[in-house]
Amino acid sequence: MSRSDKAEVDAKLSEPAVLVLAALNGEAKHGYAIIGDIERETARRLGPGTLYGILARLESAGLIEPLEMEDRGRVPYRITGTGRRVLSEKMASLQRYQITLRSLAAR
Repeated sequence: MSRSDKAEVDAKLSEPAVLVLAALNGEAKHGYAIIGDIERETARRLGPGTLYGILARLESAGLIEPLEMEDRGRVPYRITGTGRRVLSEKMASLQRYQITLRSLAAR
């Protein structure tokens, strides 16, 4: 992925898309497991339509990939190396933003 492509992907990552990448960072999961993880951690529920739209965009950008369908007809997804790099950079950016906010609020 070129630098401009990465910047474009990063700029288009919505908050829910970042949450999906974070949910997949530890292990591959199917859609309803992703929804459950995000809901437990944030008290925010993504609807299936929202989630599968995000999964399609992340897959198209090369940030996640589908695995073989499980017995119950569910398709698990896993984060790619590029997805891990983008997530790591996004988390670092958010940490810098938080530090800046705290500094400004302390004045």
